[in-house]
Amino acid sequence: MTRRPRQRDIAKLAGVSQTTVSLVLNGKTAELGINRETEQKILDAIQELGYVPNVTARALRGGRNGLLGVHTFEPLFPTGSRESYYDEFMIGIEQQAIRSGQDLVLFTSMHQAGDPSVFRGGQNRLRIADGAIILGFEQHDDELERLAAEGFPFVFIGRRERAAALMPYVTADYAQAMAGLVAMLHEHGHRRVAYLGLADRAEPRVERRESFAAACAALGLTVTGERFAGHGELDRAWMDGLLARETTVLLVESPDHLEEVAAFGVDIPGTLSAVGLDSINESTPVTHDWTHLVVARRAMGARAVELLLEVLDGRRDLHYHERLPCGFAPGATLNRIF
Repeated sequence: MTRRPRQRDIAKLAGVSQTTVSLVLNGKTAELGINRETEQKILDAIQELGYVPNVTARALRGGRNGLLGVHTFEPLFPTGSRESYYDEFMIGIEQQAIRSGQDLVLFTSMHQAGDPSVFRGGQNRLRIADGAIILGFEQHDDELERLAAEGFPFVFIGRRERAAALMPYVTADYAQAMAGLVAMLHEHGHRRVAYLGLADRAEPRVERRESFAAACAALGLTVTGERFAGHGELDRAWMDGLLARETTVLLVESPDHLEEVAAFGVDIPGTLSAVGLDSINESTPVTHDWTHLVVARRAMGARAVELLLEVLDGRRDLHYHERLPCGFAPGATLNRIF
């Protein structure tokens, strides 16, 4: 046969209807009572003819093709030497996709010419997949709202309050993590604490900051300073100011900022304890065994795949939101002061 085999060719060779072939290809044999013998005839015919399904066409018809999309509004894999923030998410996504028998489609063309839009050219380019996992700090809530309006199924990794009524998401339970951490600081005798964050309003970081403030107020800790800066923007005068205000512990959002603080030569944790508020990649060189929170990125990636499949199967409400607990690495940079 010189042309590409089609479903009707399979039906003819197997001696069944084309509808029966379609049901087998879409995994509905058990649901619709197709017996094992008939299914095997069709599978044998598929193998003999070398049939490969046209997944794009099937997606356009609204069927399931076993493809899950992955999209971010910023590049997943930076060209620098440091690991990508998204590596652990992607490992979790890939591992769960393998366990679930799904293939992944990584959408990259949307980043051409600096335009990460899903709808570049007027069409939803994600539709080749059954649904999509969307992640990243960049917020494009208008696009998420348009996707939801089209009825395209997707799951977001991370909290998105504006779009929360439109889609499921899985995120880290930063509020609980920060409440537990501040309680630990209190138990260790710390009463004067400072906060160093990045100069943005990304929702996960906003949640951490708000939870920090609430926990400090509840336990009577004094916040001696807050600074929100980019990498490389700190100076020794800022650090001296914290020490002059008798700060005993500094909470730090970014692992890079932890290393900048260490470069000032302050005795950590003798003079100042320091605690990171995010995971630290194992392959990243560090100056200290930092005490830090551990965000379950790999588990979040895996759960996003499971959640998307639950949505596609109709087993999960579109307004469902799930929070995964953060871990804690005790490290060696948090002192007990009494």
